[in-house]
Amino acid sequence: MYGFSITLNTPFEKTVSDVTEALKKEGFGVLTDIDVKATLKAKINVDRKPYRILGACNPPLAHRAIGADPDIGLLLPCNVVVREEEDGKVWVGFMDPDAVLKLVDHPDVHALAKEVKASLERVRDSLKAAA
Repeated sequence: MYGFSITLNTPFEKTVSDVTEALKKEGFGVLTDIDVKATLKAKINVDRKPYRILGACNPPLAHRAIGADPDIGLLLPCNVVVREEEDGKVWVGFMDPDAVLKLVDHPDVHALAKEVKASLERVRDSLKAAA
């Protein structure tokens, strides 16, 4: 498995805002915010439920990762997906850095991946507590 998730009953835009704020409390910023729904509509005239990909980055942790392996940027940032399901619930999925960073053969990176995963799990848990 390469991710973990939570399903919420909060409105889509509020969930995106809540995710962004919870990430901020863990030291992450959102570097990219890809609105897949808008992009697909504009590029190929396809309608779909709201779907956003947030590229989250914690600068001190990214700095440590790049210091351990300069090529690790190919695996960054940590993506968080927020999507509206058919039933109106909102699914929030987090990339599992522990699973993804096993691709890197470096013990410091593996330790860092566990630290990042714990931080993202706290984000997920805070969303559950707030719901």
